Amino acid sequence: MARYAIDAPTLLHLVDAGRPVHPGHQVVAPRSIHSAALELLLGEVRRGARTEKEALERHERMTELRMRLLGDRVSRRMAWQIAREHGWDGLRDAEYLAIARLQADALVTVDPDLAARAATITPVAPVQALFTA
Repeated sequence: MARYAIDAPTLLHLVDAGRPVHPGHQVVAPRSIHSAALELLLGEVRRGARTEKEALERHERMTELRMRLLGDRVSRRMAWQIAREHGWDGLRDAEYLAIARLQADALVTVDPDLAARAATITPVAPVQALFTA
């Protein structure tokens, strides 16, 4: 079984695509992923990219995706260390990378900026990896 860490934009991508993750894979993420994804949906509604009804439907669907949510002391400390080592101002990206480094085989992200940040920290896999054995 492969274990993949995902971020909030990737969670929304999965929900929008409507494709199930291969049953042989496990998805892991920080506990904060649902709030981060909901924040992205709110921004899309405010910009007129989605209706509120669509956004709330996506929210329901993203809570149905099976994933292991993590937020223990070790992963928070690792996020802190990653952010400090790389001179980052925030911890959001570092949280995804910490979870990937500690609990996953690779990070899967649709965010090219996060993928670039992750390249020297943890393996990165394409979204298609989630759908195939």
